[in-house]
Amino acid sequence: MPAISNLGATTRTQPLWSPDKATVVFVLGGPGAGKGTQCQKLVADYGFKHLSAGDLLREEQDRPGSEFGEMIKSYIKEGTIVPMEVTVQLLENAMKSSMDGGNAKGLFLIDGFPRKLDQAHAFERTVVPSKFTLFFECSEAVMEKRLLHRGETSGRADDNIESIKKRFRTFVETSMPVVDEFEKQGKVVKVSAERGPDEVYDDVKRLFKQRGVEPITLKFVQTQEA
Repeated sequence: MPAISNLGATTRTQPLWSPDKATVVFVLGGPGAGKGTQCQKLVADYGFKHLSAGDLLREEQDRPGSEFGEMIKSYIKEGTIVPMEVTVQLLENAMKSSMDGGNAKGLFLIDGFPRKLDQAHAFERTVVPSKFTLFFECSEAVMEKRLLHRGETSGRADDNIESIKKRFRTFVETSMPVVDEFEKQGKVVKVSAERGPDEVYDDVKRLFKQRGVEPITLKFVQTQEA
């Protein structure tokens, strides 16, 4: 991977794709809000490609010979945010790979991103404008309980109480301004995430329908009837 100063997020002056070529839904919520679980359901029913910014960063930190591996590891351990140029480039690479691999409609759920306003601005300026942001609202008490339970088996370095507290603070200070800005643009879908996964998903499907996003099966039936 090239130096940060040479990555696409800092050098491109217009989006790589137009919204009719790539449909991006950002998925945000505090750590432990259940984003990954809901994304799995959306992938199965709607045909999205699920990209987790966190997973891509963890893969990169473990990739042999990675120029940014140690830097990413340090940021993740401290619960702080990796420089946006690296994250945006990893997402762009993953989207290209998916579209080259058969994701012809270019449907993407990007989970845990953007975590800061500069990430949001850079991605929409250099990769593609998003369709909307799916935001899961959840109290810190519920999220903490979920994360500590996950930490018993996940093996993740950041599933401990110290890192969890730092992640909550980082989310409130840096990610909520992203939600607030997109909400002013009418580009946020809010869902209460404190209930069971199936109840949450029922709300997600209803709100997606309001935004004109239908499941694959329904699209197929409509096409057959036409």
